[in-house]
Amino acid sequence: MNHKKIGKGIAGILLMASMCLLGTSVLWADTANTANTADTAEEKKPAVESTITSCLVNPDKTSVTVKAVTEGDMTGTDGMLYLVEQQPYQKDLNGRTDYAGAKPFGKEVTYSFSLNQGTKDDRLYSRFVVAVWDGEKYIEVSKPHYITNPEAVAPNTKPFNDPLTKKGLQIELNMLADAFELGVKHASTNIAFHQILGEGIEYQYDGKTYHFSKQVMEGYDSTISALSNKGMTITAIILNGWNDATPDLIYPGTKKSSNAFYYLFNPATEKGFEQTRAIASFLAERYNGSNPNQGKVSNWIIGNEINNQQWNYTGSWDLNSYVQAYHDAFRIFYTAVKSVSANDRVYFSLDYNWNNEIDNKLKYGGKNIVDTFNSITASQGQMDWGLAYHPYPAPMIEPEFWDDANTGWITNDFNSPVINFANLNLLTDYMAQTAFRSPTGDVRHIILTEEGFTATSPTRGDVSQIQAAAFAYSYYLVDSNPHIDAYILSRQVDAPLEVRSGLSFGLWECRMDQGDHIVATKRRKIWQVFRNIDKKKYTIELTEFAKPIIGIEKWSDVVPNFRWRSME
Repeated sequence: MNHKKIGKGIAGILLMASMCLLGTSVLWADTANTANTADTAEEKKPAVESTITSCLVNPDKTSVTVKAVTEGDMTGTDGMLYLVEQQPYQKDLNGRTDYAGAKPFGKEVTYSFSLNQGTKDDRLYSRFVVAVWDGEKYIEVSKPHYITNPEAVAPNTKPFNDPLTKKGLQIELNMLADAFELGVKHASTNIAFHQILGEGIEYQYDGKTYHFSKQVMEGYDSTISALSNKGMTITAIILNGWNDATPDLIYPGTKKSSNAFYYLFNPATEKGFEQTRAIASFLAERYNGSNPNQGKVSNWIIGNEINNQQWNYTGSWDLNSYVQAYHDAFRIFYTAVKSVSANDRVYFSLDYNWNNEIDNKLKYGGKNIVDTFNSITASQGQMDWGLAYHPYPAPMIEPEFWDDANTGWITNDFNSPVINFANLNLLTDYMAQTAFRSPTGDVRHIILTEEGFTATSPTRGDVSQIQAAAFAYSYYLVDSNPHIDAYILSRQVDAPLEVRSGLSFGLWECRMDQGDHIVATKRRKIWQVFRNIDKKKYTIELTEFAKPIIGIEKWSDVVPNFRWRSME
């Protein structure tokens, strides 16, 4: 590691001695000239601006090359442009004298240095800034920039497991045979980040040993392997709950809240960063598909519905600060996942409140989250991030979505308060804009990972026929939209807790005399529709019942680019 030498010289020593002799008169002079001193310091600040244009692991997988463009006046500096490494928890260069590279001033400069992967000096997760030296300290002249191709070092380069259909379901593990009969191709599972550390499994990462709970991990192994070994594409939702035993996993300053289900991950302290990075890497390695007893995760969602802090709590924050903190955590997971399995996908999650329920303290519009997150990544190193969306009906206690415009929450423009199935094309149209496309120029991966339609209405009772019609309509919308990769329906069986709240989302009814324990009793109409909706032989005839319910004559009248148009 390179370092700057700091020396004040004999003139500085003599000046300090003179100040001691002058005493209070010097203090008075300093006070009187504070404004002038500040003005002078401002005048002497180097007028240099630099932009890091790329930060990439080289094909040799052991070194990094950073390129930057710079313009301005280097007066007041030593004439060199320094590249300084930062960890995510380091917010400035105070006290720093080390640097990763140094080049004489030039409009275009290139730095190369070792990646040091797998050591305590691992740079894979680092960010870098260009700085100048004014004789005493570094002054940042660029925004920070991360390595943007962690997939370059991934040992697993197998293609993404892309199923033949988009049909997915939240599955009960004791009803796998039913799920297979239904032809489920996508499934999701929650992983409780805060419960993973424990005893029974040792894991070495960057020179440190971490301990994981064998009991907890084997539980996840059982679920993930049972599903992925049958060819399903598995989506893991990583959730950070409160655990008094793991305080470093919680963002500093966060208070436990009775209104919060989960909390923001912690990249903001050294211990938090190191533990989060190790856990993320451990999960990515464990579920890389190499061990059939552990299974394969292909999609990773970091947190849940991050536009509502009830699911990602850290306390009252403005939008930019909140999204920057989440971004720093997201990038840790992204780097961990992509550096293990190059073609896995990493997402953040939003509810349907696109421009609705906003206080910019604890709740933010989904559109503003997308805009801000994309702006940060564009500045600090673009990633191939994806969007996991939850387009429930509005309100959720009624299954119809085709009349949701009556609520005033649905419009046909990007300022719509809510985006759900009633105006789903707005979501993909928005993401198809050039500014939001992936680094390769493609529309980013979008998956629908939580949505459902109740079979009971608080005013009408049993509406299971409407539930089935709503699913048919919504599935056709997704299946005919080329920019949506998966549709994971909530859920296989009613959950008693949800039923007591008026939400009967299941393909199956459940017993209500078993507390919160989920026990299936009887199939609903939606079960048959779900099973055959993606089969050419059955789909059109199967969904005839839904047309009078919705008030249509042909699906192609309400489904853009309807996939089965030629069969109508």
